[in-house]
Amino acid sequence: MRTLSYLLHPPMMEEAGLASAARWYVEGFGQRSGIAVTLEAPDDLERLPDTIEIALFRALQEALTNVHRHSHASAVHIQILHDAEQVIVEIKDNGCGIPQERLCRFNELGTGMGVGLSGMRERIRELCGELKIESNGCGTSLQITIPIAVDVPGLEAI
Repeated sequence: MRTLSYLLHPPMMEEAGLASAARWYVEGFGQRSGIAVTLEAPDDLERLPDTIEIALFRALQEALTNVHRHSHASAVHIQILHDAEQVIVEIKDNGCGIPQERLCRFNELGTGMGVGLSGMRERIRELCGELKIESNGCGTSLQITIPIAVDVPGLEAI
């Protein structure tokens, strides 16, 4: 139970923020999975509202879980970008990709990709963000964009 709690909301995130928690998680994921993972995250990434940091951390976890389970990738590249208005997390793998019919169904209807990606998209939408997924048979790319300065009722309480 303690491990599950730690993975869902690592104390490191409370202490040092999203970039540090992502570095910690990515390092462990690479060791456990044998997949080469690179992470580019700015050292000066400001602390974001807790709900945004948690949503992005959980999205990162879900994306890497999907890479490990489904993609047959040997490498993943993660980039965290930010400016005054938004934070962007991009996750790209070199795996087998997602069949186009499944990707179209997910983009149009929100179905066909499982509970994890649907939950990820819903959490991101609750924060007025956007999830884009692209796949071409030579890998998959997820881009998560969340506005930083948006006024979402109850943002800190979620």
